[in-house]
Amino acid sequence: MLFVGDDWAEDHHDVEIVDETGRTLARRRFPEGLAGITRLHALIAEHLPEPAGPADPAPQVVVGIETERGPWAAALVAAGYRVFAINPMSTARYRERHSTSGAKSDAADAHLLAEIVRLDRAHHRQVAGDSALAEAVKLAARTHQSLVWDRTRQILRLRSALRESFPAALKAYNDLDAADTLQLLRLAPDPDQAARLTKRQVLAALARANRRNPEVVAEQIMAVLRAGELRQAPPVQAAFAAIVAAQVEIITTLNEQIEVLGEVVADHFGRHPDAELITSLPGLGVILAARVLGEFGDDPSRYVDAKARKAYAGTAPITRAFRHQEGRDGPLRPQQTPRRRPAAMGVLFDARLLRRQGLLQGTPDQEDRPPSRAAPARQPLGRHPPWLPEDRPALQRNTRLEPPHQRRRLTSKNLGCLPRT
Repeated sequence: MLFVGDDWAEDHHDVEIVDETGRTLARRRFPEGLAGITRLHALIAEHLPEPAGPADPAPQVVVGIETERGPWAAALVAAGYRVFAINPMSTARYRERHSTSGAKSDAADAHLLAEIVRLDRAHHRQVAGDSALAEAVKLAARTHQSLVWDRTRQILRLRSALRESFPAALKAYNDLDAADTLQLLRLAPDPDQAARLTKRQVLAALARANRRNPEVVAEQIMAVLRAGELRQAPPVQAAFAAIVAAQVEIITTLNEQIEVLGEVVADHFGRHPDAELITSLPGLGVILAARVLGEFGDDPSRYVDAKARKAYAGTAPITRAFRHQEGRDGPLRPQQTPRRRPAAMGVLFDARLLRRQGLLQGTPDQEDRPPSRAAPARQPLGRHPPWLPEDRPALQRNTRLEPPHQRRRLTSKNLGCLPRT
């Protein structure tokens, strides 16, 4: 068995090959592309041991690399190697085990990756062997979600500009990304131009967006826009008008591309054999189901059981014990779930979804939970092995619980707020 550490960069790869005893067999730097991967395969073939007989299994090659994307990683998987995508944060922690000076180099990182897959690969996840169609669904669904996030950022920037220069627009328009709102802001990006809008222009924008009761809505919008309000200085107002016009064009383009990419996501997802099964789950439409398929993948051997799938979804409960300043063990507190992309697939195991009546038999409702019990924590996605403990860990003997009158519930209202005095 050979172990390969691959420290990748944009234009080259530093590679180190070690055997089962940790002896270094070769160190090379290969260029990115077809020529580099061909030379890497030739180097691995030179050091592969010959089978003792026809009954002996073929020698395995285990590769550690800090990414699972790109044609290079795909070529490693296609060659039959066992590829482990190591999180760069994990690599940094392993580096501190070997050296505390802070020194770092590409060759040293290649050696470190080879040692990780040689000694500690059981604690890392192997790159899944998903089909090409599942990879296409994941790519399209992630890009679609990224565009939605980009649109939200641009809407917040537009709202900030309107709040400082044109606050009446925030009162007149409910949805800043709606077609009628963008059309009216394109015609009148500042309060002076908005006050001169005619009822015909407003009705045309509302009719194009298929709004209900256009006459009533048009009267309400014009009343708000023509009311007196504070103004910025003319040069400042002109600058804000240009900013609003630019944001409007960006949001309009994002709306169009989100619709186009949504059709691409639906087309790829509809051709997958598991599409009908995933969309049969409650609460999943085409776009959300495509995200679930893309994040979970379709490799049948990726998850050992349902617990492994649930842990990967980020709903495995974990706790952290915090210590008081006096050195005593404090109460166990659930860890908050970080906001990451794979959290979108957690809808399958969302506690609020599963507690709805009729979706799961024997699951207690939200109102049946004792008031002093905190909400279940969720495991950070991709940072722990995909397994769940069979039994709950027992509290330590020296663990002390707070008195009932001093306990605080971990709710969305209390998190991030100071306690009342």
